[in-house]
Amino acid sequence: MAGYNRWMNQKLYDAAATLPAQELAADRGAFFGSLLGTLNHLVAGDTIWLRRFATHPARFGALDPVLALPAPAGLDAIHSADLAVLGAHRRLLDQLIVSWTAQLAEADLGHVLHYANTKGIRSQKRFGDLLLHFFNHQTHHRGQASTLLSQAGVDLGVTDLLMLIENVADHGAPPAPP
Repeated sequence: MAGYNRWMNQKLYDAAATLPAQELAADRGAFFGSLLGTLNHLVAGDTIWLRRFATHPARFGALDPVLALPAPAGLDAIHSADLAVLGAHRRLLDQLIVSWTAQLAEADLGHVLHYANTKGIRSQKRFGDLLLHFFNHQTHHRGQASTLLSQAGVDLGVTDLLMLIENVADHGAPPAPP
């Protein structure tokens, strides 16, 4: 899922880069308004979750850099209104995610992680379930972003996980973004 996440985010940012700034920021009625708002939401959400995951007792060294990042104030926090700056940060997060998931062990998944949401509400959930949510959340909002790109006349191309799996099996690498 980490590899798929990175592949799809690269495709998404490459497609978004074909649009002028006013199209990126145009309110299209999505949960976070615009394509840029949606991309910022994914960065905020991922940063929040990665900072929580860094508290796991397994002490994943790959997540150390995320602890140095500012904590987003909320899920609608704007990291940057500049797509290039946001894209560089996205690539950093995606590399951290790939490195971190390579450190995961089966035993890590059963741990119950205690955390507070952005409103301070405390919760505790099994780590494996939180990982499912983490990757599903990204897929959900990338689907919205793909619709926003389509509304702006940009075709994102194939987004199926199966395409990544088949290409890696056949060629040893993910397909190149368009």
